[in-house]
This record gives sequence, structure tokens and C-alpha cells, in this order.
Amino acid sequence: MVYQPPIGARDLLPLDVAQKHWIEDRLEQVFQRWGYHPIITSTVERLDTLVAGGAINPNAVVELPQTPVGQRLGLRPELTASIARTAVSRLTQVTYPQRLYYHANVFRQTSQGQQEFYQSGVELLGAPAPLADAEILLLVCDCLTGLNLAHWTLVLGDAQLTRALLEPFPAALRSQVRQALAHLDRVALQHLDLTPPLYHRALALLDLRGEPEDILQSLSQSPLDAAATDAITRMKNLVALLRQGALAAQGNPAGGPGLVLDLSLIQTFDYYTGLVFEVVSTLPGECQVIAQGGRYDNLLGVFHSQGHSFPGIGFVLKAEVMHQCLLRAGLLPQTVPASDWLVVPLTPQAVAAAFTYAQTLRSSATMVRAEVHLADFTSRETIRSLVRERRIRHLAWIATQAPPEIEIVSRA
Repeated sequence: MVYQPPIGARDLLPLDVAQKHWIEDRLEQVFQRWGYHPIITSTVERLDTLVAGGAINPNAVVELPQTPVGQRLGLRPELTASIARTAVSRLTQVTYPQRLYYHANVFRQTSQGQQEFYQSGVELLGAPAPLADAEILLLVCDCLTGLNLAHWTLVLGDAQLTRALLEPFPAALRSQVRQALAHLDRVALQHLDLTPPLYHRALALLDLRGEPEDILQSLSQSPLDAAATDAITRMKNLVALLRQGALAAQGNPAGGPGLVLDLSLIQTFDYYTGLVFEVVSTLPGECQVIAQGGRYDNLLGVFHSQGHSFPGIGFVLKAEVMHQCLLRAGLLPQTVPASDWLVVPLTPQAVAAAFTYAQTLRSSATMVRAEVHLADFTSRETIRSLVRERRIRHLAWIATQAPPEIEIVSRA
């Protein structure tokens, strides 16, 4: 019998981990330059936390079968609800805004079974629109620039505005129309019991995608309520800020990303209240979502004993998608880091001295990777061949009653 990880999970070998850390290290540099601090939350949460007051479908949660009496526990399907719960319960005495970032795995129940994903992301808590929206969008662009990723488009939407546009649909069908829009599913719309005018309105919502200025100008001429009008004004101001050189200044090789407004953009999780967005890879032959996020001004109130909330916005970067894009672009390391030293005891009596010398090397102020040769000594030439194969640069030959003999190994 060959033992494999369960469907939906995978093992990360040393090269996979080296590449994963390469990505995370560069993201951390960007996060920290913007003043964000790391946070770690529990992998296991109460089910009522994970569903975020009904905003997250319980069917997406991997529920644990054996839990204490009276508790229903599950594995986190995303991080935002857990961070919101932590902010309300553990960050009550801090000053706001709070800038937080994370690297974590999440688990979801899908039609293919249980799936494990890796994510990096940020949450900006306690800062309202529009300036916080601009910061988050510029930060996600800076992250992709820090990874040298090119060929991507920033797609903007607005949950408040989209909800206003869905208001004419019957309440009983609104959720189904919303899901059809979220998945760009024209076939699903055909099977809903909609009157011809409402069906054509739904199709029109699917087509509200293109240059932001054109879409917003068209909407400005439609009859909308005050909330929708405010959302349009807010989006116009945000787009203008991004157009005024702010995105191009991020250094994207294409001179700034493409910018698209898509009012059919609806995120899977239903806690968003304003700006929503995705970053989509536009490499030839592919169209994948690299990052997504949005504003959630009511979510923290779900976890507050009096229902008090304050603004929040964040995004998540999908590790697997970033890894694929960077791998195809040839940007990831292709080997694990080589050790700097191999310390070789020449006799069994020299083993203790070899371990001591290796530890002395590791005590350097800079990172030094030092290994002790654990096999029996054969010949110097055999060991030189070994270190060349493993790209080790320095050899230390250790005898019992003599100083270490240092050798720099040639690459040839």
C-alpha cells in the first residue's frame, strides 16, 4: 500500500518550502515597510465564529466531528473572521488603526472534497474609506511589484452599489441572482423565475464591466438611491486617485496595471460592505485570481457583545497561484540553499571536536550553514566530489591533536 496525503492536501518538499519562503520573505518586507505587524490566530475556531454571523456558508467549513459537548468546532476557511474576533476580544486596549498581516493555511469544503490552501494577507482595522481603500489597493500593487510579477489587472467592484442594483429583484430570488452574477453564470439566470424585464436587467448587470469612467458615467444617468449615488461618487474619487500616477508609481513593468470596474464582481463571502476587488493574472493563456479583498465595516460588530463595530478592509494573496505565476516567469529559486561548510572528522576520535568546530562556525553573527560529515571517512577526494555535487564551498578537516585544516573547494 502506498500512503499518500488526503485529496485536497499536499506535502511541501524542501525546494517547495524554499520557494514558499522566498515569496513570504518578500511580502513581509513590503508589509513591514507599510507599517503592518504579524498576527497568528487559531487554526480551529468555534463554528459560530467561522460562519461570521451568516456571512460565510457553513457548507464551506470543514467541521470537526469529535468536539467537546455543546461546542461545534471547525477549521478556518479564511482569516478575516478570526482576526475580527481577535480584534474585538483581545485588541480592545490598542490604538487604531491596526495594521496586521499573516501567512497561514486555510481549509474549505468544496465539491471536490476538503481542500487546503496557503494564503498571505493583511487587515487594516479602524480606518474608514476612502483613504484606507486607497492604501489597501496600493499595498496589494506594491506586493506584486515586490515579487516582480507583471501582466495583471486590478478589477474593482462595490458591494454596496451592487446590492442597490439588485434591489428591484424579488427578495426570494435575490440571493440566487447574486450567486449567478458572482459566477458569471448566464445559464443559471435563464432558469430563475424572472420576468423578462428583470432577466434583461440581470444580463445588463453581467455586462457592467469595463473602463471605470465609462461605467460610472453610465450609472450616474440612472435613477439610484442616495446610498448608491454616494457609492458612485466614492468610486469616482478612488479611481481618480489611482489614475493620478499612484499605480504607475508602484513600478509595474507594464507602466501600471490595467484597471477595470466590474459591478458583477461579488465575493464568495458575504460580509463585504463597500469596495471589493480582485487582481487577475493576464499572462498569455491564463486568467487566474492572484489576490482578492474588500471592505467589511459590519463584521467586527458580529463578535462584539453590544454589536459595536468599526471599519475594516483587507486582502488575501493566493500562495499557490502566485507560486505558479512566479515559477513560469522563472523568478523562483531552483535549488535549496547550499550549506557553507562541511566539517569532516578524520578519525572516530575526532567526532567531538568536529561537532564543537561546527558549532563555532554557526555562532557567527551572519547566517552560516555548517554540517558535520556523519559517514565514516573514506578518502578526501571522495568527500571533495560530494561537496562539489552539493555546492558546499568550504571544507574543514578535523584531526584529534591538530588545528582544523581549512580548504576552499573549487567549483570545477
